[in-house]
Amino acid sequence: MEADEADGTITIPTGSRIPVALQHAISTKSAREGDSVYAHTTFPFVLNERVLVPAGTYIQGKITSVKRGGRLHGRAELLLHFTTLIYPSGYTVVLPGAVENIPGAEKTTMKDKEGTIRQDSEKGDKAIKVARNAEGGGVAGAVIGGLSSGGRAAGIGAGIGGGAGAAIALLSRGSDVRLEPGTMIEMEVQRPITLDAARISGGRRAR
Repeated sequence: MEADEADGTITIPTGSRIPVALQHAISTKSAREGDSVYAHTTFPFVLNERVLVPAGTYIQGKITSVKRGGRLHGRAELLLHFTTLIYPSGYTVVLPGAVENIPGAEKTTMKDKEGTIRQDSEKGDKAIKVARNAEGGGVAGAVIGGLSSGGRAAGIGAGIGGGAGAAIALLSRGSDVRLEPGTMIEMEVQRPITLDAARISGGRRAR
């Protein structure tokens, strides 16, 4: 899309993608809907040989949905939106931005087009955890049973301990989505953004 220089404005078109980095950690364990999000751009956004958003531009946003991992099923999910661009000069612009991709986060995937970040499936890890807890619980139960009366009691103790160990593993919550400070996020502009060309720091043509 061509920049409209006639009236002194420049437009960032819908679908533009801008790389940003988080300035603080976010976790579904402690995050709440409405919490603020702070980030900054890591690379200049250039259109028609003009820098429209320089590196180091501040980005504000908010968390719009948080879901912790379930005990038996259901993965942790996090939805956030970016709301404001703040240029180094102080020029502030309303930003309709969503998360398009999170190349800097581990064990997470994008769930939908809204930008929901979801923890990867832990079915395999959960099965291993259940087995280990059952085994460990069985050993502990056998020891306790053996010390009390030996023989048959040891077998019963092993069964009880194993069942308890498996239950503890199954009832533990799934892992939380956690985004560390500096996590790289690809932000997508959801609606056109009109900028005042005279107020953009770094608004000169790229060389």
